Amino acid sequence: MSVPWLEKEMAALRAAYETDRMPHALLIHEAPGAGGDWLANWTARMVLRTEREQHPDWIRVHPIDESKQIRIEQIRELGEELSLTSHQGGYKVGVISPADVLNRFAANALLKTLEEPPPRTVLILVVTQPSRLPATILSRCQRVRIAAPERAQAVAWLEANRGPGNWNAVLDIVGEAPMQAAEGDPEAVVQIGSEVHRGLDEMKAGRADPVATAERWARAELPLRLRCFENWLTERIRDHSGSPAFLTEVGAVTYLKRPQTVLNIRGLFELLDGVRDLRSALDTPINRGLALETLFRRLER
Repeated sequence: MSVPWLEKEMAALRAAYETDRMPHALLIHEAPGAGGDWLANWTARMVLRTEREQHPDWIRVHPIDESKQIRIEQIRELGEELSLTSHQGGYKVGVISPADVLNRFAANALLKTLEEPPPRTVLILVVTQPSRLPATILSRCQRVRIAAPERAQAVAWLEANRGPGNWNAVLDIVGEAPMQAAEGDPEAVVQIGSEVHRGLDEMKAGRADPVATAERWARAELPLRLRCFENWLTERIRDHSGSPAFLTEVGAVTYLKRPQTVLNIRGLFELLDGVRDLRSALDTPINRGLALETLFRRLER
């Protein structure tokens, strides 16, 4: 599967590998759904000279069990694996995704590996919010930035890989995130997204019941609904701040630039963080309905 908007990054990484300039640590900073994991896996296959997804010298680290964090014991095991001689005499590769959910202890353990990397190893971190990582880790990684593709390019890629569908409408709902859009049924996404956007508009205007809406959301397709909520907030921040870029990380200021608006941009950013935190906590034993109601009441205010 080719990904046209990543060709520049792929070419740079291929050139680094072929000239023996491959960095010990890469940090792939992606716009959500733009292909960070895909590029990390492509890089691992290139370095290991394999087309297989399973390889004895390829170690993957993700959140495990019900936790949405990457824990210290996982990073210690990764460090131990990378320090061993490779099974096939070449590189060893570790992929951490999403690396921005490393807990504090895991981040400290990772720093030790980054400070003294074993020879012929490549460590790849995939993040959407690098500011969640300590500066000491960021400074030891070569950063690869993946921006969201142009809409026409994303739609063409979705049609080629998933077939015909109302992909423009899907991307309107989930944002410029083709990799994420490809995971769902386009008709279902459009239906749910339209319902979510309509409900949030009504909520902001004070015409919707936050309790009833929270209960309805909690019963079905909550991850998709929260992604739509996140995109809805991002679009409003972007519209009122005058920035053309799709915002993945922006420092908040107190008020929006347009003097006529009554929206407080700091409040919107805090609400956006609340939505992201809830998405990260979905596998934990929380009261989803109550958490949603709290977010909706903040939106009303």
